[in-house]
Amino acid sequence: MLVGSGDFASQELREALRERFEVEVVSPEDALVTLRTGEHDAVLAQSSAFHALERGEAAAQTNAIFNAIGEAVCLCEGEGKVSWFNSAFDALDEHTRQRAIDLCTRRLAGEDHGPPRRQRFADAAGARWYEAIITDIENAPAWVGAGRDASRAKPPRFVIAALRDVTDVQRTQLKIDTLDRAGQELVRLETDTVRKMHVHDRLEFLRGKIVQLAHDLLQFDHFVVWLVDPETNRLEQVISAGLSEEVKSIRLLALRENNGISGYVAATGRSYICHDAAKDPRYIQGLDAPGSSLTVPLFINDKVVGVFNVESDAIGAFTEDDRHFAEIFGRHVALALHMLNLLVVERVATNVTASELMQDELSEPLNDLEIEAEWLREQGAVADPKVGEHIERMLKDIESIKRRIRDVARGPRSILGVERELEHERTDPLLHGRCVLVADDEPDIRNLIRDVLRNRGANPIICATGAEAIDELERITSQSPGSSGSVDIALVISDIKMPDRNGYEVFSEARKRLPDVPVILMTGFGYDPHHSIVRASQEGLQCVLFKPFQVERLLSEIHKALGEDEQPSD
Repeated sequence: MLVGSGDFASQELREALRERFEVEVVSPEDALVTLRTGEHDAVLAQSSAFHALERGEAAAQTNAIFNAIGEAVCLCEGEGKVSWFNSAFDALDEHTRQRAIDLCTRRLAGEDHGPPRRQRFADAAGARWYEAIITDIENAPAWVGAGRDASRAKPPRFVIAALRDVTDVQRTQLKIDTLDRAGQELVRLETDTVRKMHVHDRLEFLRGKIVQLAHDLLQFDHFVVWLVDPETNRLEQVISAGLSEEVKSIRLLALRENNGISGYVAATGRSYICHDAAKDPRYIQGLDAPGSSLTVPLFINDKVVGVFNVESDAIGAFTEDDRHFAEIFGRHVALALHMLNLLVVERVATNVTASELMQDELSEPLNDLEIEAEWLREQGAVADPKVGEHIERMLKDIESIKRRIRDVARGPRSILGVERELEHERTDPLLHGRCVLVADDEPDIRNLIRDVLRNRGANPIICATGAEAIDELERITSQSPGSSGSVDIALVISDIKMPDRNGYEVFSEARKRLPDVPVILMTGFGYDPHHSIVRASQEGLQCVLFKPFQVERLLSEIHKALGEDEQPSD
């Protein structure tokens, strides 16, 4: 192969060589391609031609490298002239190529030679996203500037742009941003409207938002939120959507073994993907036709407070991205529920503080009135007996005021107006001879309700714990009707927060064994740690009473529950 032109590859040289060899004359620019055919035994060229060959080989190697990395690369100089680009850059749409060139042009127009600059942008259709890294290169390779006038005083400046497809990354980030914005909405419970709600209304309000966001953002339609009871280590179901009725009766503990996937996640704090429910020994059925599940922990200050369990009837329905999104969503759910409980605690503390303050402020003037009345009694009883009668009434009223203030100050450990109710026996035709089961771990509360019911002619059955109430329901319903010792329960009244079994469990047992018997739940200042009210309300709860309540309210709700809307007669 004879490389060259002009004087070097003269006619005389070609003819002399052809006497002994087959000669092919090529230009320096085409020599590299021709050499790759492997059909030549020797190369004859001037030394300067080998420099061109070296540049060509370097360019070929560089092209191969840049085409292999998968990123689109272009090299610009001057006012944005593209000196070189690889095949990946050439394959981009015109809009994307021009955006990259514009970024290079702006970089070239400035004097700044600072660190590389990153920028993301979408293609013309908005379907794909790219991240461009723009940076200067100090010394462009020789093959880029081949044929340039080397005598120029100022060497050209080069800027290189590397583009990579970040569509999946961008979509993930956009979804995370959307989840974060939605999560902020979940914890906005401080508005006047929400503050005026009772706790069960607040939780129902929150439940609606969680169900909607889970569907709209994550396409989760079958899920349950469990909270860990720190006293019993039990998982209490708070919110559920699209799951079977059997889920409501599942009893789980936050333990690694024998408590399903939710118990395992609550105990370990690690999320869990069950790809095939039929093959996972930890899985406990949540759907009628289960396929797979995703369970993530709920954290508050690095402490597991519950789990978020999502179900699907398809096998392998959940990916690592789903796990990541569920964990983000779960953080906001946990915070929203925590905020809900803080509002309840705030309300409890405010009521207690106000009651104690009122008691302190009134005690001194009431004591003074009592002292003055005592003095008047001593002075007036001798002169006029009628004055003495009025003074005695004043002293009784003062003592009554003190007692009522103490009752209010005791908050959820009292019922208001019981003293007046018990002054006279009041036979109530609706209650006379009927059995009412009462469960409350506060002795004063259950005894006061017992006395009120007896005063109205009812036969109360008093239970000190939730477990005792459930056992009593089981005992009563296991007896044959009409047999000796059989009892017909007309109404169940239960506190919500008891140390062993909560109000929802008592309600659920009563509904299962005595479906036609109404149930009234009670709680202090709306405090509902197990969210029994919402769960029971969805299943037909008759009424909720918030302690301290007036005895008239109790009797009114009893009448409504037993089928009479009028107030009880005095």
